[in-house]
Amino acid sequence: MTKIEKVFELAKKYIIHILIFLIIATGYSLYQLKAIENTPQQINPPKYHFYFIGQNSVDPFWREVRRGVVAAAKERNVVVEFKAPRFNNPDEEIKYLDMAIISKVDGIITHVSNEENSKDLINEAYNKGIPVVTIENDNKLSNRSTFVGTNSFLLGKEAAQLMAEATNGKANIAIVVSNDYDLDTASQNLKINGFLSTIKEFPNMRVVEVFTSSLGILSAEEITQTILSDYPEIDSIFTTNSVDTLGAAQLIVDHNRVGEITLVGHGNIHNILRYIQRGIIYGTVMSDPYRMGYESLRALVDITETNNPSTFIDTGVKVIKRSNLEAYQKSQK
Repeated sequence: MTKIEKVFELAKKYIIHILIFLIIATGYSLYQLKAIENTPQQINPPKYHFYFIGQNSVDPFWREVRRGVVAAAKERNVVVEFKAPRFNNPDEEIKYLDMAIISKVDGIITHVSNEENSKDLINEAYNKGIPVVTIENDNKLSNRSTFVGTNSFLLGKEAAQLMAEATNGKANIAIVVSNDYDLDTASQNLKINGFLSTIKEFPNMRVVEVFTSSLGILSAEEITQTILSDYPEIDSIFTTNSVDTLGAAQLIVDHNRVGEITLVGHGNIHNILRYIQRGIIYGTVMSDPYRMGYESLRALVDITETNNPSTFIDTGVKVIKRSNLEAYQKSQK
């Protein structure tokens, strides 16, 4: 046998050994995979089924609230069903609250637009052992377990202070509010009352008119158009939600009135912060929507498990203006 033939025979011998090893290893792997498939998987079912009712589904504020709820729900292993009218509609909120009670969910988080109509339903939920957490707007006369949100009166005061700072205490002001605003219902208008009470401290500041929007950028633009066209004495605008703030800012830009109209608004979405940077919006006041959603879900779990609620969880007031914008943006990263 030649040297080449010997090398070839040796190679064949090792190739056979390698093939036998691969066949054995493959067979073992298939056996292990089959064993894993036949082993029951450990699945933790959700602990609770909660129901969340927002004020509307278009305002970025409420999308941030929902994001906070979702984050806390994942941490606490609970399922949350989300419902909200497309635009502000107190009757739809009441309908969803009734549906939640009929569904016998484990707990409810709800915005309150109508205290009188929601009171009976919240009490009904309480009597059926369903805890209710109110969020952003409260119903103190009901048997709700906890309110999570901001002191609205303080938020209004902060907005007025911001307006006074922006105008050196001299302004003719228009207020733009959403269509669930009722001038005669003080409990639903703490924000406005806080603003008005602070304005009284400045003799050269007055509110000329309160306008009602139907919560939409076009609606806010139409109102701002009316202000600019029909109220030449108005030089300042206070908007109470982020959608109206964007609408008013856009029209001020379109009409080349930047620097002539002082705008104090609400919210922290990207375009609002950009307008603050450019000096179109002087500043905004806001609660912390993400934290509000997060804390409301945590509170509902704690109430369900310990039945020892805190009656008010304050998520604080934020003031954003050009001088602190950079620091605020860094804090959000």
